[in-house]
Amino acid sequence: MKRLGFLREILLILLGAAALATLPAFVHDSYLRHLLIMVYVYGAVAASWDLSLGYGGIFNFGHLALFGVGLYTYGMLTKLAGLDPWLAFLAGGVAAMLAAAVIAVPILRLKGIYIVLVSFAFSQLVLQLIISESDYTGGNSGLVRVPMLKIPGHNMVRDNKLGFYYIALVLLLLATIFLRGFVRSALGKSVVALRDNEEYAVSRGISLARQRLVTLAASALFTGLAGAFYGGYFRNASTDVFGMGLTTLALSMVLLGGRATIYGALIASFVLTFLSEAIADFGAWRPITIGALIIAVMLVYPGGLAGALVSAGRRLTAPLRRAPAAHPVETKVTP
Repeated sequence: MKRLGFLREILLILLGAAALATLPAFVHDSYLRHLLIMVYVYGAVAASWDLSLGYGGIFNFGHLALFGVGLYTYGMLTKLAGLDPWLAFLAGGVAAMLAAAVIAVPILRLKGIYIVLVSFAFSQLVLQLIISESDYTGGNSGLVRVPMLKIPGHNMVRDNKLGFYYIALVLLLLATIFLRGFVRSALGKSVVALRDNEEYAVSRGISLARQRLVTLAASALFTGLAGAFYGGYFRNASTDVFGMGLTTLALSMVLLGGRATIYGALIASFVLTFLSEAIADFGAWRPITIGALIIAVMLVYPGGLAGALVSAGRRLTAPLRRAPAAHPVETKVTP
């Protein structure tokens, strides 16, 4: 039964992806396509963060460092080593998982604010390493003219970003299926058990160290791949990705969408990406407006946008659930 439920969920995910695949037929403007591409990239990053933060309860504030690791791995392998862009793309995901394992080692037995401090320190360590090794990483100037991802037989330069649109969409699709499959598995349920009651879960034989390591590595995979795609799309690798701007944006998507949902982060990536663009002229009021929106949603719906949608669905279906059952027709028997 559970397997049938997951297959039904995958079918719905594929139908959603098919609907998004038709958008380029109606959206011809290259900038709007660019915004949709960024929605998919940010969605994959935020949903992956939701796995460790929402489901695992691990306050990993070095998550965007994993994005940067994937980005610089792609940039250095393609530009300096001349590796095929698609192999470098896959290497970006692997490198991010290895970096996540490095983060996991010092926080295996830590709790609360100590995890935040150690993971943030790791992010700064990676940044300083990139700056210090400027001969390879470009330092503060970054890497420029990084080779782009290519689709054989397709012109990626003059297609109004069509090729990159579908690559980003497939990336988001695979990330969603992977993350939902993880949280629905027995491994995912053990991760949630540790989050909800660590002492009880450990007493039942669940390894805290192993589960944290696996959770961080799983959340790093598509974060690193998204970083590699980012490098192949923009054709540069910059230390700007380690700044608080991108971290704040991704965290806002997790919180606004609703923790421990995966889908909430995806919904919030659409909302915040287009909202940020719509209020680009607000200046200093731009982050204030976004912050006020998040607070308002969280006050009304603690479950975020995902919780709001669930609540709306229940209200719409409530009349159907309360519909009285049909009374049986009484028949009189004449003696």
